[in-house]
Amino acid sequence: MSELQGTESGAAQFRQKMARKAGIASFAGTTVEWYDFYAYGTASALVFGKIFFPAEDQAVGTLAAFATFWVGFLARPLGGIIFGHIGDKLGRKKALVTTLLMMGICTTAVGLLPTYAQVGSWAAVILVALRLIQGIAMGGEWGGAVVLAAEHAPKGKGIIYGAFAQQGSPMGNLLSTLVWLGVAQLPDEAFMSWGWRVPFLLSAVLVAIGLFIRLSIEESPAMRALMETKTVAKAPLRDVLRNSKGIVALGIGACVIAVSATYFKGTFALAWAVDEGLFTRQNFLSIVTISLVVQFLVQPFGAVIASKLTLRKAVLLMLLPELLVLPMMFMMIGTGDYLLAVIGMALATIPHSMYYAALAGILAKSFPPNIRYTGISLSYQLSSTVFAGTAPMMGQYLFNATGSILAVIVLAVVHVVITIGSVLGLLHRSRSLGSDYGSADSFSTNDAAARDEAGKSGSAALQR
Repeated sequence: MSELQGTESGAAQFRQKMARKAGIASFAGTTVEWYDFYAYGTASALVFGKIFFPAEDQAVGTLAAFATFWVGFLARPLGGIIFGHIGDKLGRKKALVTTLLMMGICTTAVGLLPTYAQVGSWAAVILVALRLIQGIAMGGEWGGAVVLAAEHAPKGKGIIYGAFAQQGSPMGNLLSTLVWLGVAQLPDEAFMSWGWRVPFLLSAVLVAIGLFIRLSIEESPAMRALMETKTVAKAPLRDVLRNSKGIVALGIGACVIAVSATYFKGTFALAWAVDEGLFTRQNFLSIVTISLVVQFLVQPFGAVIASKLTLRKAVLLMLLPELLVLPMMFMMIGTGDYLLAVIGMALATIPHSMYYAALAGILAKSFPPNIRYTGISLSYQLSSTVFAGTAPMMGQYLFNATGSILAVIVLAVVHVVITIGSVLGLLHRSRSLGSDYGSADSFSTNDAAARDEAGKSGSAALQR
């Protein structure tokens, strides 16, 4: 009897250890991926318009740079499909190792690119090609990291562990911004000639660290169960589109402000504030840095709130304040006062950051295990393409067309409203979201709404 108890205790300790490692690996991997992605966003606001898309009108060059920024978002749904297929058929770990390598290699290559002055339009062509590959890698990363962490989670901790992957976004953004803040101190000539390359070349170091951590993780229990019982989806994308279209549509809407707010603040607002002479690039990058520290600190509380309250109450508590503080942020930046801009950016960061922490667990809960990677990747990446990737470009277009920041504020508020309506619809449709789903078993047995949505494609895996 004591020997059996010892075996069970040892197995439980191993599961807890692997759950912690999965959470850390998801955090480390997404940190690297987001560092690379955000480094490009900052460069598109400060550098690329001048060295890859020279134009007489600086605003036109910035708009062209933001267009290439969007190219990465266009590729993200493709990445979600490709790596969702790999992750749902061959395993989460294989997909995640591949995405990390792809992103790191492409980002380092951007740091080695010749400029327009050196090779003409070929520089822009190569830049766009690398951005496409970046987008494919990013499209496959987020969903897999969330799924791996959540499926390893102890019972009742699904939202908490899903939030590990979410912390990679502010950390990657913070690291990227700190590096950019450092190189921004260089004289203009040095910054434009070689300084801008440093953030991209540093990616190689981060990738090596992230890869070391990620390779130490075992496959998730839910995925192993699907493989052992031979119930892996044969065509995950087909099954998602056939049986879960409604969940995907609501998931896309539920992600909107969670994915676009960062680009309103750190990409469009950066270009607007610097180009309009409200702040120097150094000053505004320091404002962005402070807001990222705020995000990193407050974001986990969103997962805690979502675990303590009903998800409907938690979502409303987190998102409704954004309708006020996001417009206030733009107005406070527009004053040109450093302290007011810091306060405005920090306050606007809190609501969507906390919601972002809970979003991963909400989406993961909405799909059955055999199509989970594909389902949440499609929802998140399509939303990123349509709403996040266009946020800086649309913001710049509206500002150029109207000459007023009010048009950009209206666009941001619309994003918040879409998010609130969609996530409430998602919660209504998936009424079992508040149930326990931390362990592999509870992921498989408690998804009543997902079981109805998945139909025949997921029923065998869900009923086990």
